Amino acid sequence: MSSSNAIGVFDSGLGGLSAVKELMNVLPAEKIIYFGDTGRVPYGTRSRDTIRKYAFQDAEFLLKHNVKMIIAACGTVSSVAGDALEARLPVPYTGVVNPTAYTAVRETRNGKIGVIGTAATVGSHSYKLRLQKLDPGVQVFEQACPLFVSLVENGIIHRDDQITRLVVRRYMADLKDNGVDTVILGCTHFPLLREAISDYMGEGVTLVDSGRETAGYAAKVLKENGLLNDDTAVKRPEFFVSDTPEGFENVAGLFLGRNMEHTVTQIDIEQY
Repeated sequence: MSSSNAIGVFDSGLGGLSAVKELMNVLPAEKIIYFGDTGRVPYGTRSRDTIRKYAFQDAEFLLKHNVKMIIAACGTVSSVAGDALEARLPVPYTGVVNPTAYTAVRETRNGKIGVIGTAATVGSHSYKLRLQKLDPGVQVFEQACPLFVSLVENGIIHRDDQITRLVVRRYMADLKDNGVDTVILGCTHFPLLREAISDYMGEGVTLVDSGRETAGYAAKVLKENGLLNDDTAVKRPEFFVSDTPEGFENVAGLFLGRNMEHTVTQIDIEQY
C-alpha cells in the first residue's frame, strides 16, 4: 500500500461531502475518491441486513481504486455496519461514531448530550453506547430526524426558511426541553442545517459536526500508519454516484462551499 494512494469516502447519498470538505481542508495533499450511493438513498430507513450489504458493496467499489483508507462518512453505516467493515477491510477504516463521541464527551459541561440522526442510527443506539462507555455519568437524549436528509438533499437549508425552521423545532424541542448543552450532528447531511439548529437551540449549545471530527481522526490514523502523502501538490477529488450525475455539481458546491470542477461518473454499484 502506497502513501500516494487515495482516501476512499462513501455515503448513502451526498451528505458525506461535508466530510470531504473537512478532509480537503485538513489534508489538501491527499487524493480523495468519493462514492455517493444516490440511487439507493436513504439508508436510514433500511433493514440492518440491507445496510450491511450496501456498505460492503460501497467499500468494495472503493477498494477497486486501490485506496489506502476507507471512511464511512455516514452515521447510519457507521452505526449499523461499522464493526463488520473494520473487521473485513484490508486497509485502515473509520466511521463517524467514535471520533464524534470523543469530542462530545470533551465538550459537554452539564453531562447532557443530544444525538440526532437517521432512524437507523438512533435505533442502533451506537452513539449512546459509545458516549456512556466513555463517560458512564453522561445523560444521552436521542432523536431521529428523517426529514432533515430530505431538506438537505433538496437544498431547503436556509436558517430563515419557514419549512426549515418548523422541521427543526419539531425535532429539536425535546432536546431543548431536556437542557442538553451538546448536540451530536450524527448524520453528515446535518451540518448544512447547523445555522437553523443553532438558532433554535441557542448560543449555549455546542453542535458537534461528525464530518469534521472524522476528518481530523482520519488524518491522525494516516500519520500513525505512515500513510500521509509526501507529494504536497493539491489534488483534485473524483466523485462517483450510482444515479444520474446531472445536477451533482450544484449540490456538491452547496456541500463543499466552493466552486470546483468535478469529475463525476455514474457507476453500477450492484456489480460490486
